[in-house]
Amino acid sequence: MAAKRAGVGARAKGPAGGRAGRTSSRAAGPAEGPRAAGPTSERSAPGARAPGKAGRRPGGEERGRRALADVMSALAAAGSAQTRKTYLRHGATEPLYGVSFAALKTLVKQLGVDHALALALWDTGNFDARNLAVKVADPARMSADDLDRWASCEGARMCSNYVAWLAAEGGQGLARATAWLAAPDPVARAAGWSLVGALALLDEGVPDAWFVQRLGELERTIHEVPDAQRVAMNQALIAIGCRSAALRRSASAAAKRAGKVEVDHGDTACKTPDALASIDKAWAHSTSKGFASPAAHERSRKSMRVRC
Repeated sequence: MAAKRAGVGARAKGPAGGRAGRTSSRAAGPAEGPRAAGPTSERSAPGARAPGKAGRRPGGEERGRRALADVMSALAAAGSAQTRKTYLRHGATEPLYGVSFAALKTLVKQLGVDHALALALWDTGNFDARNLAVKVADPARMSADDLDRWASCEGARMCSNYVAWLAAEGGQGLARATAWLAAPDPVARAAGWSLVGALALLDEGVPDAWFVQRLGELERTIHEVPDAQRVAMNQALIAIGCRSAALRRSASAAAKRAGKVEVDHGDTACKTPDALASIDKAWAHSTSKGFASPAAHERSRKSMRVRC
């Protein structure tokens, strides 16, 4: 399916899947955490600036509202009915426009990193806006409160991998993984396992012993948890097996003991990857490219949040 050309400032062709929801209440605590390390890009969306009354430039709040409005219009224009149907089958919820990932890439290139816009996009409640938010957010400026809030949004289940990578890239991965894995909310627990996988690939500072403990938990419970968590656990198992030669052996042994993982993917063409075969394939590919491990290969690439 050919993606529609997206651009900030493009004129929306009327409602495409409903209006964006009202801005949700923000969690208590700072909107942007104190973890910023050096200057970051905080550009307004192209085309967002307009002269205010009497020729004065509008204030920051007004510019922010206009930037958000421009981006939401661009998302609406880029949506398609077919993509909407596909996303709904995969667990997305209304409101959404159905914006393809190819169209999102175009918008991400235009916007760059814009953390204030990312927070505003998430708070619309619109699925496509949230999918864009995780791509333009600044990992170093995500507060623990915002990460927790984003990870617990059931309507944005398809975004959970990206939220996990935000936590891992921003240096809060281990703390948030510990909290999410212990959460009573199954949505947060699924995000926790996605974060385990992200840490396995990205964070060289986490000791291997921590991942061995996760393998034990995974092996004991993977067949008993809800489908969304089971998918995330299976992905984490593969990622742990891609971290190092020693963890490859541990994860492969755990996969053999756990056996085949069955997941009900509903009305989709999704299939559950075989962990053992996936680990072996990843190692063969990465070592053929000269990398010491699939994790080292992943760390050499642009963030998965942006490229996928």
